[in-house]
Amino acid sequence: MTFDLPVSVDRALGEPLNEQVAEQLRSAMRDGRLRAGERLPSSRALAGLLGVSRMVVTDAYGQLYAEGWLEGKHGSGTFVTDILPPQSAGAVLTTVREEEAVEPRPGMVDLRPGVAWVKGLDTPAWRRAWRLAATVPPAMRPDPRGLPGLRVALADYVRRSRGVTCPTERLLVTRGATNGLDLLATAVLRPGDRVGVEEPGYTKARSVLAARGMELVPCPVDEHGLIVDALPDGLRLVYTTPSHQYPLGGVLPVPRRQALLAWARRTGALIAEDDYDGEFRYDVAPLPALYGLDPDVVVYLGTTSKTLTSDMGVGWLVARPDLVEAIAALRTDLNDRTAVVPQEALRILLERGDLDRHVRRMRAEYARRRAAVAQALDGLPLLGDTAGLHLVVEADEAVVDRAVAQAARRGVLLDALERHHAGTPRATGLVIGYGAAPNLGELRSACSLVRELVVAAPRSGGRRPDGRRPPDRTPGR
Repeated sequence: MTFDLPVSVDRALGEPLNEQVAEQLRSAMRDGRLRAGERLPSSRALAGLLGVSRMVVTDAYGQLYAEGWLEGKHGSGTFVTDILPPQSAGAVLTTVREEEAVEPRPGMVDLRPGVAWVKGLDTPAWRRAWRLAATVPPAMRPDPRGLPGLRVALADYVRRSRGVTCPTERLLVTRGATNGLDLLATAVLRPGDRVGVEEPGYTKARSVLAARGMELVPCPVDEHGLIVDALPDGLRLVYTTPSHQYPLGGVLPVPRRQALLAWARRTGALIAEDDYDGEFRYDVAPLPALYGLDPDVVVYLGTTSKTLTSDMGVGWLVARPDLVEAIAALRTDLNDRTAVVPQEALRILLERGDLDRHVRRMRAEYARRRAAVAQALDGLPLLGDTAGLHLVVEADEAVVDRAVAQAARRGVLLDALERHHAGTPRATGLVIGYGAAPNLGELRSACSLVRELVVAAPRSGGRRPDGRRPPDRTPGR
């Protein structure tokens, strides 16, 4: 069915017209004025009705496609999407795989994920920030919430960059996302509490929760992210990476986000949102954080480790005021604090606009790197949205093991998807990170080697994220 849309544009607002169209459509779908399955006008037709260029509507539709609000049906047009179908929940596990600690030899190209390109830092701005920060006198009794000036600057930053609107009483400075998760778990959970973790998922997050005595419940993910309908009741908290699922790389669609929030409201659980790679999306604007949809049930965790470097040692936690106060009191008891000089350096980078400029440069750099990787791996089955600092090459376990070993002998470090599972792997492949490679030339050469090793290896059929065997997609067939 085609109908008139509740959309208009106002050039006097100063807001981009495509963003006006996208936000009004979101609002209509959110409150039920547009329902699942209903057809939208073509971009040409809607542009004519609004008196704007077709590109305005095309950009708005593209953003909503990426967020999961819309879907296309071949030969039929554009439709409001429906919530994705349920899948079965996974079994309870409390074990955690240890991460391999492998240091690259001089001259090796590191294609393992989770590392930012530190050579891309704006050296003059970086040095200026640290030089000025070093003049700040140490505090007698540091505020466990963080420096007031940094909290103000961070609140403004997450509002602009991630759609997270929060007064400073909802924000606490941490030493990173895992430190924030550790503090949250210690403040609100008790040993033996059941906590949902993505499977496959972030190993360090599982380690943090297991170290606090939690019962880890692996929750399956697919190429879109967490499968909400598979979440069991009885969980006190769910840890998730909705902006760019680690490691499969999917972006959680809006219907699943809404379903996740409804589940949390119904069960009384908290959602720990690790905004992994949230700033870096290369096809459309970065998706707003999950926190913005329901600030009372979501605890938002951010860090500078991917935007700048893990050496910065600064992150942030955004939550309800009562949770922030409980965590601040806990930090005082534990003598857990974030160093003052890095906090002040980050404040200077934020207030002078240096961090925003750096993120824009890195977004362009990582987009080039991702395109180079995809081109070098052409013909191989790839997983992951056009976002973040890594993607996944699907391959069976024997191919992966052989490729990792042979690549290391030839100077390239690779990461196996199997390592990111707590239990029996549901998916096998290689996780290719492109943040640590020194330059595009070495990145292309290393990925060409990966393709050579995967194509040359005999294959017995790996497993997809849903546990099924993939079809034969050997190049040339």
